[in-house]
Amino acid sequence: MRPILSALLRNKTGAVLVVIQIAITLAIVANALFIVNQRLALIGRPTGMDAANIFSFFSFGFTPDYKAVPTIRQDLRMLRETPGVVDATPINLIPMTSSGSNSGLSLERGENVPVAVTGLYEVDEHGLNALGLKLIAGRNFTHEEVDYVDPEKDYTPPIIIVTQSLAKELFPGGDALGKTVYWNGKESSRIIGIVQRFYGSKYSGKIGWSALLPVVSTGNRTGYIVRTQPGSRDRLMPKIEKKLSESNRDRTIFGLNSMAKTVSEFYRRDRAMAVILTIVIVLLVAVTALGIFGLAVFNVNRRRKQIGTRRALGARKLDIINYFMIESWLMTTIGVVVGSALAVALNYWLAMNYSIPRLAWYYVPAGIGLLWALGAVAVLMPALRAASIPPAVATRTV
Repeated sequence: MRPILSALLRNKTGAVLVVIQIAITLAIVANALFIVNQRLALIGRPTGMDAANIFSFFSFGFTPDYKAVPTIRQDLRMLRETPGVVDATPINLIPMTSSGSNSGLSLERGENVPVAVTGLYEVDEHGLNALGLKLIAGRNFTHEEVDYVDPEKDYTPPIIIVTQSLAKELFPGGDALGKTVYWNGKESSRIIGIVQRFYGSKYSGKIGWSALLPVVSTGNRTGYIVRTQPGSRDRLMPKIEKKLSESNRDRTIFGLNSMAKTVSEFYRRDRAMAVILTIVIVLLVAVTALGIFGLAVFNVNRRRKQIGTRRALGARKLDIINYFMIESWLMTTIGVVVGSALAVALNYWLAMNYSIPRLAWYYVPAGIGLLWALGAVAVLMPALRAASIPPAVATRTV
């Protein structure tokens, strides 16, 4: 170890630069990998819907003769009678889009009470089946409980269905079924059902906090969710669009889109961030490996006489390889020690400024292991080249 340290201290500029490079690489790679894994987990989580077999669209009445209620009922009858359609429901907003409606749910009436910001989705009694949601407790809405409501008027439904995550947030110590909740501490509704999962709007407090209301809006703009049999979605989408457009000339059909595409677009920024950070990680690791490799090649060329002298004195090839491997390991170890502190500091700054969660403890050790392996691989070829130098040639090289 002493000769190695002595050699590094005599020519410390290159070693210091590599150490700094390794430290910066560890700090960035650990945090970037953490963010990438978070984004991938976000993208891959189930929505609760039968997204592969659902499509959505909007109907907009644009003439004075347009009548919402008869049109909605006619549309639903036509949709549900179409071969290949499992079910259909009107809906105020399409889930997993940039649009959203929310309100605060609380456990008591009054001002300034704690609320859970909840995404609101207005559907009829076919809503659960059309969305493909799994009811795990309670019951569904009945036809008689669904109200057609003017969107310009305030209305609070007497009953609602909520997601499991919202139910646990509101009632962490007990069963939410049958309990009364208050909208922003004012009007009340009773929970009659709980669905396992429904990831709806990004405007809720958490993406899984959603409530289904037995309401159909009678405005000029109506959204529809249509669930088809597996493999029938793409075939039925243009057919239904044409059929509905021709059935009523007082309105237009727009926004036709599959739920799979809607979900993909919802996570577009997360996917782009994951791709960009992955590219950064690969480039940074590659540049660091080249830095270690370049310094090792430089040291081999500069120390040919020293290597030859050691070989002439009886050093084995393995001894020469070990020399450069240990030298690389020392630089890498110093770099990862400094980099570990930088990784924690960088994550703290990101958490304070961009609300990123704290770095999981195992990312830093994983980064250390990666850089140790990278240093060993990068220096292996120069070390083998050094070990292959014949003593006679090396000792003539001055």
